[in-house]
Amino acid sequence: MEKMITLQKCKGEDKVIQPGGEVIASEGDSLTLNCTFEKTTTHAYLFWYKQEVNSYPKYMLKRGTYGTGEYSPEFEEERFDAELKGKSVPLKIQKLHVSDSALYYCALQPTVTGNSKALYLNLWSNNNTILHNIH
Repeated sequence: MEKMITLQKCKGEDKVIQPGGEVIASEGDSLTLNCTFEKTTTHAYLFWYKQEVNSYPKYMLKRGTYGTGEYSPEFEEERFDAELKGKSVPLKIQKLHVSDSALYYCALQPTVTGNSKALYLNLWSNNNTILHNIH
C-alpha cells in the first residue's frame, strides 16, 4: 500500500520596506524615493500612491516583475517613473512642482505598505526667500 505525504512550505510574510521621514527639495529639482520589498512568491505587483493633505491616497503607477506596468492618467510619464529591479522599485520624480508636496506610499499586491515618505517643496524667490512653504 502506497502512502502519499504532502509537505507544505511555510510561507513568511510579504513586506514592504520604505524609509520614513521627510525629503526637502526645491521646485525644478529631481529626486528618488526608495522602496524595497520581500515577497514569498516570484511574481509581484508594486504600486505607488500620492496622498496630499486632507485627501485620500491617489494611485500613481504600477510595476510588475515581468515588465508589466501602467500609469494613472493624472501622473505624466515624463515626470514620474519607477523601474522594478530585483526587490526594489524606486519612484523617480523629475522637474518637481510645489504641488508634488505630499506623502508617497509604496504598496505590494495584495496591499502591504511600508512607511510613507513626506516630500516638502519650497517655492523660492530670486533673493532666496521662501515665497511658499508647504508643510
